[in-house]
Order: sequence, then structure tokens, then C-alpha cells
Amino acid sequence: MRADRLVSLVLLLRHRGRLSAATLARELEVSTRTVLRDIEALSAAGVPVYAERGRHGGFALLPGFQTELTGLNHDEALALLITGSRRGAQAFGLGSALASAMLKVVDALPETQRDTAAGAARRLLVDPEIDLLSRRVTAEEVPDTIVAEVRRAVFSGHKLRIHYAAAGRKPQWRTVDPIGLVTVRDQGYLLATRSGEDRTYRLSRLRAAEELPEPAQRADRVDLDRAWQERSTRFRTGGDQVTVLARVNPARRDELAGTALAVVAEETGADGWLRIEVTFQDARHAEWALWQLASDAEALAPQWLRASLGDRAGTILTRYGARPE
Repeated sequence: MRADRLVSLVLLLRHRGRLSAATLARELEVSTRTVLRDIEALSAAGVPVYAERGRHGGFALLPGFQTELTGLNHDEALALLITGSRRGAQAFGLGSALASAMLKVVDALPETQRDTAAGAARRLLVDPEIDLLSRRVTAEEVPDTIVAEVRRAVFSGHKLRIHYAAAGRKPQWRTVDPIGLVTVRDQGYLLATRSGEDRTYRLSRLRAAEELPEPAQRADRVDLDRAWQERSTRFRTGGDQVTVLARVNPARRDELAGTALAVVAEETGADGWLRIEVTFQDARHAEWALWQLASDAEALAPQWLRASLGDRAGTILTRYGARPE
């Protein structure tokens, strides 16, 4: 662990020049005291790092110092720089490891290509924190200690004991056989089996995790992409699904279809609006989806959905129809 940190410290000084102890501590996620000890260790090992005193002082490397890292060509390094999703790595508790790896990627380039690749990467943005409507896209936060325990069990092939809070339920302990980890739109999931039955657990709902010494009951090889697709299909086709017939403004058609499980049928009515038949996971899902479209959609059937949406609209009208006191 310390060896990796020392390499990262050297790379930071190489690429960013003189840095203060406080800046290095922030980048490496350690204390300034640890940074000072690491600087002493590097000096003792022959790394030419020196301190500059004064208001704008800090630590720096002697010009020309080179590290020995495996080289990459320009396109390989650029691909890694732009596809290394930090939020995706954080979902598996690997955010700091990714930052360290990216420093090594840049350092591995020949000096003549280093600035070119870094400049090109700055002109490509992957997964920004907000969309065009300024809606913030937030990754789920899971304590690194929990994710690290889950990750170890997945990689080692050991059983895993988790304290899991299913939606609307109190946390319970259960022992599972981990299969793999999946991240979708910055949400992490653990694929596992429990008593031979497939189970999918959302990492953000884990309250604790403990790798057990017993080997997991699982196949030696796994097609994780296929396993995820199969579980997704079962999720979409299970539960208390409902079918809805609605009138929709054509401009909002894709928005409705994107939230539904499936589009069963659709046609254009005489008024120019679409009559569309869609399925939803359950009643709550259907009501939420139609409510988002406001006056650009009308539920035609089933009747309970029309009544529920009407009650909602009536409540809003009552609240805003009266003069504020």
C-alpha cells in the first residue's frame, strides 16, 4: 500500500511540478505528516526530491528524473484516459486506485506524446456531473470498507455475509455466494446466489459485509453480461405489472416509452396525439410515469389510474387555487 503511494507521490511531482505538503496530502488522501515521512523515505532511496522554502515553496524533483514504467502508445493511453470513469470506479471502491492508475498511464508515454495525449483527453468529456437541464447526476455512496470486503469475496471465491436493507424493510443478515459486480448508471450491484437461487443486491443498501473463509458455491467461469441480461429480463417481466392505455403528445412519446417496461401498441389519433399502450412494473410506477408528463398525457385506462391521477390533480388545484394567507 505504501509502495503504491510513494509511486503516486513521485508521479504527481513529475507531472505537476512543485507541490506543497498540504496539496500532496489532499491528492493522496493522507495526512501532511505522512507526506513528510514519505518524502524522507524517497530521499533515502535515492529519489532526487528536494524542498523549496518560502511562501510559494513545496517539494519538487530534480529536472530530468525518470521513472521506469511500462510504455503505452498514444492511442492506448488516450483510450484509458477518456474511458476511465471515476464514478464507475468509485462504485466498486476503486476511486483512488483509478486516480493513481491515470497518473501512471500519462507517465508511461514518451515525453513527446505526453502533452498531446493529456491535451486531447481534456477535450473529451465522459459522464459529466450534470445534464443539459442542470440536473445533477449523483453516484451512490457506499463506504469503501464495505465495498472492499465485497470485492475481496468476489475475487477470492469465498462466501459473503452481508447486512442488507431491502426496500421498505429492516436490515437483515444473510450469507450469499458472490458471482460478480455490476455498475449501471453509477449504481453498483452484487450478483450472487442464496441457497441456489439467483439474487441481486444494490450496494448502496449494504450496511455491513464480511468475507467468510468458506469457498462459495459457484461455477468456475461466468458470463457476467449474460447473467445481468437474464436478471434484468426477469425483473422487467416479474412483479405486479400493469398495462396502461394513454393519449400522449407526440413530442413526449419517447419520454414515456423510456420509462415504461415495454410499448405494446401505438397509433396516431384524429387529434394528432398518440394512443399508446405500455406496460409498467407496478401501479406506483405507472402513476409516477404519467404524472411526470403533466398535461401532455392522459391516462385512458385503467380507471383506477385515471381516478388516482385525478385525485392528485385535485389536491394540487385545492392547494394553489386558494389565496395564500
